[in-house]
Amino acid sequence: MKVGVIFPGQGSQVVGMGVDVAQQSDAARHLFARANDVLGYDLLELQRNGPEETLRETQFSQPAIFATNVALYAAVGDALAPVASAGHSFGEFCSLTVSNALTFEDALRVVDERGKAMQFAAEQAPGGMSAVIGMNADRIREIVDGVRAANGGRVQLANFNSPSQIVISGDLATVQAAGDALLEGGAKRVVPLNVSGAWHSELMRPAIDRFAASVNAAPLRMPQFDVVSNVDAQPYRDTEKIRHNLVRSITDEVRWHDTALKLISYGLDLVVEFGASPVLAPLMKRLPDAPQVMNVSDSGGVQKLRAALEGKVNA
Repeated sequence: MKVGVIFPGQGSQVVGMGVDVAQQSDAARHLFARANDVLGYDLLELQRNGPEETLRETQFSQPAIFATNVALYAAVGDALAPVASAGHSFGEFCSLTVSNALTFEDALRVVDERGKAMQFAAEQAPGGMSAVIGMNADRIREIVDGVRAANGGRVQLANFNSPSQIVISGDLATVQAAGDALLEGGAKRVVPLNVSGAWHSELMRPAIDRFAASVNAAPLRMPQFDVVSNVDAQPYRDTEKIRHNLVRSITDEVRWHDTALKLISYGLDLVVEFGASPVLAPLMKRLPDAPQVMNVSDSGGVQKLRAALEGKVNA
């Protein structure tokens, strides 16, 4: 069975995530213990009890999402042998970790710095993000450009999740004004996202220097299987490109739709999303020629995937 694995990023966090799999899996529990040593606080305790407002802060949500995603993957064990992987936004660090391009500890250190740097940038310029449903990118860009020109605020297209789901990011007030204009212009829905800043926008520029220093200090190897970048939708072929794209990802658009299409081109039999919330799996299922897709969010999902890999049940 040819398997691809995908990992969600910011916004997939929920209070209670990771607790079940840590209780049921020695491998997952060990990863959370290692995470505590890196971070200097009890990550699983934060995930167990919240509060949600704290877990939503990017300096906590990014390490929590990263550790949970990788712990769910580790709980499956050696039966899982992917041929390709991708992550949405900083979810790419999960792909780089499970492909052995980075150790768990090194990746978590960089993710922790990324979260802190972005939290700093968000405090300098409070912002937000909204998903625009049912409108194509050209029309969204036209309306957003008009709003930006009219009020002088900052807003831009940030995540290309699918042709009909595109995320905008920028100043809170300008994102709200753009959302209203998009609804008037024919968008089906505009949904504010559960994030604490304007990710993948120019508001994140204050985070670049600190994050780049962390990326450049991390020991990197070539992945043991293909990792497709969400910045340019291409598999990595050298470590300098990995570093370059990781830094770019702070302010650049996330090309998830193109990345997902690239994954499908591998002729996969199954795509598995490891994450507390089914964010990417529903998008993948809607693509032409999509393989079987499943989400693993807890120990029940781990057991179901193991059975599928052993040929005992369909995914």
